[in-house]
Amino acid sequence: MCQFQTDFCFPPDLLPKPSLSAWPNAVASENSNVTLRCVSPTPGIRLVLRKGDKILDSRLPHYLTEGTAEFHLTNLRLSHAGHYTCECYLKKSPNKISPSSEVLLLLVTGDLPKPSLRVQHLGRVTTGEVVKLQCQKPHNSLSQMFALLKEGNSSPIQPLTSENNTEEFTLQNVTSRDAGRYSCVYHQAEAPFRTSHPSDHLDISVAMSPSALSKCYTKINLIRLEMSAMFVVLMAVFLAEAWYSHRMSSSRPR
Repeated sequence: MCQFQTDFCFPPDLLPKPSLSAWPNAVASENSNVTLRCVSPTPGIRLVLRKGDKILDSRLPHYLTEGTAEFHLTNLRLSHAGHYTCECYLKKSPNKISPSSEVLLLLVTGDLPKPSLRVQHLGRVTTGEVVKLQCQKPHNSLSQMFALLKEGNSSPIQPLTSENNTEEFTLQNVTSRDAGRYSCVYHQAEAPFRTSHPSDHLDISVAMSPSALSKCYTKINLIRLEMSAMFVVLMAVFLAEAWYSHRMSSSRPR
């Protein structure tokens, strides 16, 4: 870990580990661009990006967002795929290095034929139900991993290890937050991380169940009753003040 000016390191827990995220997504198409964002809560630090054990870049944080640095990967190729981490060290004491961030797996799609994605569900999806999504790759395609993707999420929802041609993803106790556009990919678990094209998108909408609708209507009616009661109380107070003011003015000697 200690590769900055000296071989002596302070205990790594002196600095909290940073976090690493990908924008817009950690599963990206070939020739696209991805930004890896490293964030640390510690001021006065420098941020380092690694791929595996190799240091790729070292940067100072943005002057507007202290503790954050962005590393831009452009014109993505299969060689960009892999495990990334970041760490930070004090600018004045480069031997004080933080623990590495959680590993981020960057995948570059398009090297293998696309799978298909279908939902194992009859009728419309309602809140509280279990929804199963089945991802199927072409026969004899190389891969050990499947990943479910949701549009708007920067990382896969459910990565699964499997040697089968078909894998099933489960969405438990679905809510309106589970609605959206889904796709899936399959990829190698180790370098060079060859990854398929994404499947065609599958749109899932989630309706409120009758029991949830009943609870919602009950809550709305209670709110209406509370507001009506407050209105009645306010009107009573207003009328009482008006009556009291009129009585006081009438009792004054002329």
